[in-house]
Amino acid sequence: MLKAYVFRLYPDNNQKQMINQTIGNSRFIYNYFLNDKITEYKKFKKSKTAYDQIKCIPSLIENYPWLKQSDSCALRNSIFNLDDAYKSFYNGKGYPKFKNKDKYNSYKTNNMKSIYKGKQYESIKLDLINKIIILPKLKEVKIRGYRKLNKINGIIKSAVIRKEAKKYYVSVLIEEELIKPIFNPKNIVGLDLGIKDLVITSNHEKIENKVKSYNKRLKGLQKALSRAKVGSNNRYKIKLKIQRIYQKIKNARKHLIHNITNKIIKENDIIITENLDIKNMYQNHNIAKSLTNTPLGHLIRILKYKSEWQNKKLIQVDRYYPSSQICSKCGYKNEKVKDLTIRKWECPRCNTKHDRDYNASENILFEGIKLYMEQLQV
Repeated sequence: MLKAYVFRLYPDNNQKQMINQTIGNSRFIYNYFLNDKITEYKKFKKSKTAYDQIKCIPSLIENYPWLKQSDSCALRNSIFNLDDAYKSFYNGKGYPKFKNKDKYNSYKTNNMKSIYKGKQYESIKLDLINKIIILPKLKEVKIRGYRKLNKINGIIKSAVIRKEAKKYYVSVLIEEELIKPIFNPKNIVGLDLGIKDLVITSNHEKIENKVKSYNKRLKGLQKALSRAKVGSNNRYKIKLKIQRIYQKIKNARKHLIHNITNKIIKENDIIITENLDIKNMYQNHNIAKSLTNTPLGHLIRILKYKSEWQNKKLIQVDRYYPSSQICSKCGYKNEKVKDLTIRKWECPRCNTKHDRDYNASENILFEGIKLYMEQLQV
């Protein structure tokens, strides 16, 4: 299993300068070879492969000697990132874009291993007791995070160093042995995902989306940014304030989602949820703005991998299953409930009064049990 551990970095001034330069050099390599691919394709209707481009780096360093000061793995990884961007393009995504320093502030390095005089050396080492990480070129850097861990058992594969709102972070990718517990299903839950209430369970529990949006504050800062002179120190300070607010929102969302998913995984063995089409949901202008503050796709993704780690069963019902319209008591389908403004309704057939969300979560539970029983019979 590959697992990423994120630490806050505390580099000294020299290390900060080196990180900033490596980020800039990695961005330069990406843009240089993207331009090379575009130019070459226009002339010859073909372009170099990633490995052909890597062979060009030594001659490029002769023309731009400042590239030599950066980690060589970071420069090579920029080319592989470009190659991945082209693969995504061939699979139907957008054409690769040139990177700018406002959006792309990270670089990736690999853990290079070697043996000298019978002793094994690694370019990336993690010491959680002394709170230190050793990185190529940077050497020892102070870190903070995972206070309850003294050691991470596994093989370090790579690290991504990033700068965000004048703060530095490192994400260490580690290959670990995954020991799954025995699957012994006892508890089952159906989940209806919403906007105001992020998760509604078939146990009649609602978990609110408590993440503060800072909309008013952001609106004021973005107005001030539009008025500030381009390149001025004042504009830089305003951008930094905006970045810090977005960082707060991101961290709060992450904290909320991990708390919710940990609780669901801990308390249940079979989890049933909707297979939402998030992209299509944004086409509905009535809920599009609210969706930007609701990390539904992120929540489902985390539920998937945590279920895999803990050997729990995650079942997703069909996205077109009308969970809100069906009466969970008698099965009557009330198409009037398609209207999202209807939060409570009464079944015309059995006169059961329903809360829209609780009813949907119960129907998702029943449909999931049906799918699970079908899987057992195969």
